[in-house]
Amino acid sequence: MELYIDTILSRDFKVKVLFDSIKFYLPRVEGYLEVVRDMASKYGGMSLIEFDGYFEGKFEPVKYIRAEIHTSNIDEHNMISFANKVRLKLKEKSLAIEFNNRLILISEN
Repeated sequence: MELYIDTILSRDFKVKVLFDSIKFYLPRVEGYLEVVRDMASKYGGMSLIEFDGYFEGKFEPVKYIRAEIHTSNIDEHNMISFANKVRLKLKEKSLAIEFNNRLILISEN
């Protein structure tokens, strides 16, 4: 069942439904905290989860942060462009995001 109402008002409470979910998988490298602060100021609230990642065939874990943002009316193309800018800022070969439960991998040519 999909809910098409973005705001429900009543006498006692207000409900706002945020239709878009974006998750950024950020390595904890130099500059990641500035990226997180930028996202927090741009989108308001977000959740952060730290985890160990084993990527690119490495046997030693790398610390990652999953920054999850909930919002409405986000343009997917703009979000992918933003993620690529984040990838470049963090000097990473690739960066993964999830947009509405679809994993998108952004990588260098």
